[in-house]
Amino acid sequence: MPINITMPALSPTMEEGNLAKWLVKEGDQIKSGDVIAEIETDKATMEVEAVDEGTIAKILVPAGTEGVKVNTLIAVLAAEGEDVQAAAAGGAASAPAPKAEAAPAAQPAPVAAAPVAAAAPVAAAPAKSDGNRVFASPLARRLAKEAGLDLSVVSGTGPHGRVVKSDIEKTIASGGAKAAPAAAASAATPAPALAKGAGDDAVLKLFEQGSYEVLPHDGMRKTIASRLLESHQTVPSYFVSMDCEIDALLKLRADINKSAPTVKTEKGEVPTFKLSVNDFIIKAMALALRDVPAANASWTSTARLLHKHSDVGVAVAIPDGLITPIIRKAEQKTLSVISNEMKDLAKRARDKKLKPDEYQGGTTAVSNLGMFGVSNFTSIINPPHASIVSIGAGIEKPVVKNGEIKIGTVMTATFAFDHRVIDGALGAELASAFKRYIESPMGMLV
Repeated sequence: MPINITMPALSPTMEEGNLAKWLVKEGDQIKSGDVIAEIETDKATMEVEAVDEGTIAKILVPAGTEGVKVNTLIAVLAAEGEDVQAAAAGGAASAPAPKAEAAPAAQPAPVAAAPVAAAAPVAAAPAKSDGNRVFASPLARRLAKEAGLDLSVVSGTGPHGRVVKSDIEKTIASGGAKAAPAAAASAATPAPALAKGAGDDAVLKLFEQGSYEVLPHDGMRKTIASRLLESHQTVPSYFVSMDCEIDALLKLRADINKSAPTVKTEKGEVPTFKLSVNDFIIKAMALALRDVPAANASWTSTARLLHKHSDVGVAVAIPDGLITPIIRKAEQKTLSVISNEMKDLAKRARDKKLKPDEYQGGTTAVSNLGMFGVSNFTSIINPPHASIVSIGAGIEKPVVKNGEIKIGTVMTATFAFDHRVIDGALGAELASAFKRYIESPMGMLV
């Protein structure tokens, strides 16, 4: 009996995704655990592994198809000893028709769908609509932008001539044409029409036509907007600020980095770790939550969840977006482990290679804009977290020590708390515990 391969739910909240790339073709033999496809979600590009063994009889959803609903049939696998052609025929008959780029509103859908292979021919050059607009997957657009490629000269092999990731990679490898200067491109290419929502007309009237560039929202931007808007509207937040002297922390960091063991590499001797100030901040927040366990909690409509470990999310900026990978059980980890784990998570976050369990959940978060010279700011809580700490730059200021005015390096930490979970006194207790570890950093080593 043929085995159906469906669009997987790669996270508890995933409803649809883009089928970016097939790593197998029809007729290939696969076994359980083989990577067969790449799926784009709003936050990451993830690999999909086969669950069963057999032969790929029919691929029903082409690479580059966007908005594929979870549990949609995407391919058919012929089990061992089964007739491959019979399995393929059965799969084609039950296949959903792929989405067209722009279907005329007046034409109804056909009563009976033809086999997927005959539904729409693949164009030899990029399919275009609305003037010179090139249809491309979000990942392909991002890769083209990073490489400075002109999408209009890339031949698309996705459905309806859509440019997909593999097309960009081939063009880069062959030394494809670079994008024209921005001014020339905007003069030659008309701006795409803006899909307007409620209230957009009033905004558009404030600006002269042609004085702006339309940048449609991608999945990540929509997710960021909806989640943070929901948080701002539903979470009753309050804020607590603490000024922390970090001279002792800076000295300890320098001493630890200086004594870090080294390993031999092709580039010579390199240290096995290099601590950042943010690594100390992550550890301090984790230990503060351990010391004030009532603040290590999440809100639900019927109960508070008191967490047994400090899972600290760390805000990482990625191209045109933001993601918060999580250091799990941070209170139990050494600074060097936190440092190396954070570097790995941040790199994979920028490459959109994180797994959902690496950025979903967590009990609190750290957002640090100090490296940009920001002295202090506030952040929006990202549920299920009940807190987040915003870290400003370390600034030399006059401080009073033992009745004398001296120069010290001061960092402002501003906490946002969900008042449903963390009352004022409890929030102040957590902030004080954090300050204690930051100003006496040796306590993080024992």
